[in-house]
Amino acid sequence: MPSLEEVPETRRWWARGAYAAVVLAVAVPLVAAGFAGTVALVVTGLGAVLVSVAAIYWFLISRGFLRWCALALAVLAPLVVVILYIQASLFREVIISLALVFVALVCARAALREPGEGKAMKEHPAPTWEHAFLVMNPRSGGGKVVKFDLQRKAEELGAEVALLEGPGPVDVDALARQAVERGADLLGVAGGDGTQALVAGIAAEHNLPFLVISAGTRNHFALDLGLDREDPSGCLEALKDGVELHVDLGKINGRTFVNNSSFGVYAEVVQSPAYRDDKAGTVLQMLPDLIKGAKGARLRAEVGGVTVDGPQAVLVSNGPYGSNDLAGLGRRTRLDRGVLGAVALSAASTREAVGLLRRATKHGLIQRTAPEVVVGADVPEIPVGVDGEALLMTTPVRCTIEPRALRVLVPRNRPGVPPAQPSLDLVRLRELAWGRHLNAPAPSAPASAGE
Repeated sequence: MPSLEEVPETRRWWARGAYAAVVLAVAVPLVAAGFAGTVALVVTGLGAVLVSVAAIYWFLISRGFLRWCALALAVLAPLVVVILYIQASLFREVIISLALVFVALVCARAALREPGEGKAMKEHPAPTWEHAFLVMNPRSGGGKVVKFDLQRKAEELGAEVALLEGPGPVDVDALARQAVERGADLLGVAGGDGTQALVAGIAAEHNLPFLVISAGTRNHFALDLGLDREDPSGCLEALKDGVELHVDLGKINGRTFVNNSSFGVYAEVVQSPAYRDDKAGTVLQMLPDLIKGAKGARLRAEVGGVTVDGPQAVLVSNGPYGSNDLAGLGRRTRLDRGVLGAVALSAASTREAVGLLRRATKHGLIQRTAPEVVVGADVPEIPVGVDGEALLMTTPVRCTIEPRALRVLVPRNRPGVPPAQPSLDLVRLRELAWGRHLNAPAPSAPASAGE
């Protein structure tokens, strides 16, 4: 991220325009209401904000009936305010205020959009190959291998296909290494990101091109390569008319990852046996105890010379995510930056937790890029989510980056990577508007949550 001195003046004016629109959105109904009505409107509006924020927090830390009551309250509070404003004969002013809020969002997006995010990775000529070896998981992605007839299509193009049919677990590492010993000069995977990472590591080790076939459930790696996730058979076009991209590979205690490795809250959730079948339900079930610090080891992360003591969550990614993504659910516009992205979240109170959720504060948030991240703990082993796979790893856990170590073969004609849409980061918006950085939090702040 560029320093404020390097930010074009136009971006600063977009940020100021966003704040001006917000001020006008608030002022329009207040001026129309007169002095007596203004006091009531201000009290009503502030009350709704406080109720919504408190309700969101209670939704996260509660279970059962109380959780859904909190969600209903968070949704209803702003609606009640709008209804009260309309009853006060301020319907026209409410419409104007909503239009100004929309203008503020447009200005904020323009201010927060970083230049150069959409620049594509350099393409290299496709390699010639004689023996392509592809691993396909028929169960991955709800059966996409069968649905799109990937095995037949790949074999018609001259590739050897190995199906992970079982009946028991298949040693994918051994399968790929045996193929290399038999003379395979191209490796590929039709499956989830965990399997992609495993075989990608072997391809990089032997300097072989690697083919990504987006047959998994989410396939974030394929998405960030600009591949079509809706039609994985299109990825096979790379075998006929492709180009090569040189992308980074992450390493965690010697194991390869292509997306991210997560510690703390998210890693504890991934460890749950119910996570694969019901991700959303498992997260909601476990989140209360994790936010309150009732579960999990105490972590200590070293990121680019900064030590974070006791974060509730640490996310280390193979290249930084765009849009200030805090959960690894966004996009990486490039995979060849040669650095890890790192996010550490520490919420020592209810106020800090809600502030981070609203992106209104950076207190308790550390974001860095670094060639190495080390995560220690007060226990010998900790759960780690590696590309969505639940693992236990010996501490300290060391994450490193191997710049442009993987040769990825992709179709010449593919959807591509759209520019990342900036998130509504209120802290960054204030910095842009007023031309100064806010004080960073102390890196060793404690991270026990709950009040």
